[in-house]
Amino acid sequence: MPQPQPLPDGPTRPRGRLLGIDVGSVRIGVAVCDPDGILATPVETVRRTPSDTTDLDRIAELAAEYEVLAVVVGLPKTLKNTSGAAAETAREFGDRLAARIAPVAVEWQDERFTTVTAQQALHASGRSVKSSRSVIDQAAAVAILQGWLDARR
Repeated sequence: MPQPQPLPDGPTRPRGRLLGIDVGSVRIGVAVCDPDGILATPVETVRRTPSDTTDLDRIAELAAEYEVLAVVVGLPKTLKNTSGAAAETAREFGDRLAARIAPVAVEWQDERFTTVTAQQALHASGRSVKSSRSVIDQAAAVAILQGWLDARR
């Protein structure tokens, strides 16, 4: 099986879409960017299925549908910049996804505070957390992908 190749940074990066993934214990938020890598937008929320591959199947379908160059997976590090259980879960999911979608690259992006920031933004717009759970995951995926894009400009 071909190995994923990391994307080059800056102006040498080829034109094309990327997916952003926020891996949670219950849901996975998904976002996509435009082909020029300027703006990330929400796509959908996928139900997490750790006991089978339904979630991986759907993410792989989205990667194929959008013809992505890479998938950017959020890596939830601790405030001390260490990896805890949540980061290990995200890393394991990303590794399984990489094997599934190779040669499409899987990249990692520090996602500290993305869910909290998404919750605050939705709350400020008048939406309750309870009614916005799936949208929060998508907003977190947007923040992950947008952060990755912005860091490479």
